[in-house]
Amino acid sequence: MDSARIEIAAAPFGEVLALADALELDPVVAQLLVRRGLGDPAEARAFLSAADHFEPSEFEGIDKAVELALAHVGSGSTILIHGDYDVDGVCSTAILVRTLRDLGAEVEWFIPGRREDGYGLGLANVERFAAGPASLLITVDCAITAVGEVARARELGLDVIVTDHHRPRADGKLPAAPIVHPLVNRYPDPELCATGVAYKFAQALRQAAGGTATDCEDELDLVALATIADCVPLIRENRRLVREGLVALARTKRPGLRALMRVAQVDPAEIDEKTIGFRLAPRINAAGRMQRADSGVELMLTDDPGRAEAIAAELDHANAERKLVEQRIRYEAEAQAAALGPRDGYVLSSQDWHPGVIGIVASRLAETHQRPVVIVALDGEEGSGSGRSVPGFDLLAALEACSGDLLRFGGHRAAAGCTVAAEQVPDFARNFEAYCAGIFADQPAGSIDHADAVVGGDGLSLELAEQLGALGPFGIGNPKPRLLIPGARLDGARTMGEGKHLRCTVNSGGLRVGAVAFGTSRLPEGADKALDVVGSLEINRWRGAEELRFVISEAV
Repeated sequence: MDSARIEIAAAPFGEVLALADALELDPVVAQLLVRRGLGDPAEARAFLSAADHFEPSEFEGIDKAVELALAHVGSGSTILIHGDYDVDGVCSTAILVRTLRDLGAEVEWFIPGRREDGYGLGLANVERFAAGPASLLITVDCAITAVGEVARARELGLDVIVTDHHRPRADGKLPAAPIVHPLVNRYPDPELCATGVAYKFAQALRQAAGGTATDCEDELDLVALATIADCVPLIRENRRLVREGLVALARTKRPGLRALMRVAQVDPAEIDEKTIGFRLAPRINAAGRMQRADSGVELMLTDDPGRAEAIAAELDHANAERKLVEQRIRYEAEAQAAALGPRDGYVLSSQDWHPGVIGIVASRLAETHQRPVVIVALDGEEGSGSGRSVPGFDLLAALEACSGDLLRFGGHRAAAGCTVAAEQVPDFARNFEAYCAGIFADQPAGSIDHADAVVGGDGLSLELAEQLGALGPFGIGNPKPRLLIPGARLDGARTMGEGKHLRCTVNSGGLRVGAVAFGTSRLPEGADKALDVVGSLEINRWRGAEELRFVISEAV
């Protein structure tokens, strides 16, 4: 509940009222939609319905990948799926393994080790695959930039199909193989995660083999899990896939996911974006961060409840270990940042940091400092870097600008990774900060909180909370609604969660609403007078009871 600058866009009163009347919405919800560019009733109705649906055939050229894959299925070839060590890579691997096995193929999978293999398709592994039984290599969540590696695989006699969603190389070069990629193949929704891409490819394979696209509906639980975990925009088709996938997750019959929910203490009936982001995804990611990432794939594929329980327990233990390591690295990284003082971008490094945790630490520091952060875990003469951005800043573009200092890099606007020579880290840090300074030249550092709508205390209701909830799923591209309650008083403070969080009451317009503020143990100065309070409205459900609750993010 630290002080922040609160920004709110204009919303023409007439447009808000017209939208509220046309769709029978609470005016607060209409405000929000207008401010998010959905003032047209038809566009707003389409958004609320979350019905965007595109056929796999809308990937231009996907038929080449389908034809090649089914040719190998028909010939009895061994097919190797090469994935990645995060949730998206694990789930996309599991979908294609199960789909191809259902079609009668002999399928193996490989998840690289973060420390042993690094990110993506490596030459050493390509040569090892070529010496093995596989005749077809299918990559998921990687290899759109692996031009040389794919060429080497084909030179050694391996057929290759590349499925990915990461940004292609800046020079425009693509692997010489059939590709399934939402941007490269001009798919109507370019923001699918790798699991969304694998799901569409699986649909295309089943259709071409005589089945239907609905034969893949059992995979929607993994699509929702990965789409949320990979922080892709929850708009267009992603929004529909996650909405349907959350229902599938609640009903999933996978022993692995049921076991994971039990160790994470997640009620399947109440699963949502938050439980995925904070309880399920971290445990799956912990495998790739701390030990063997292939355990996540096994968890998704096993039909043995006993084995599922054992793997889920293993992931839970790895996640506990990850938290301890993260805490130490974050403390040390914060100390480095403090020593540097205020900067427009940070590159922090150490020989004693675990590469599996640095992405989380970068995310925490970026949030704290409201500036892009790259954390580099050095290992001898090289280091693995993981960066996180802030709203409005293209992190991948920043790495491209510093490409002369890097051995490799890739990723997205919001999150990216790199490999850098240890001796080059100081130059990288200097050039990265200079690039960031140019972007932020006219923007002061500091927290900014954006509000979507203004509401008086007397406008807060369970009905409003339900209408706001219907705008979900929430995440990147569709953030949780932020309400501004002007001139509110806060009182009745009492701590919870071992003194780390605060309960209180918001008083406005003659109405009192229970509230919580996470990460603080005291009310801000002036709380007994009048503050502008920003936060989200939700329905808190506990043991069958429902109550309105306001989650405070800022009070100024």
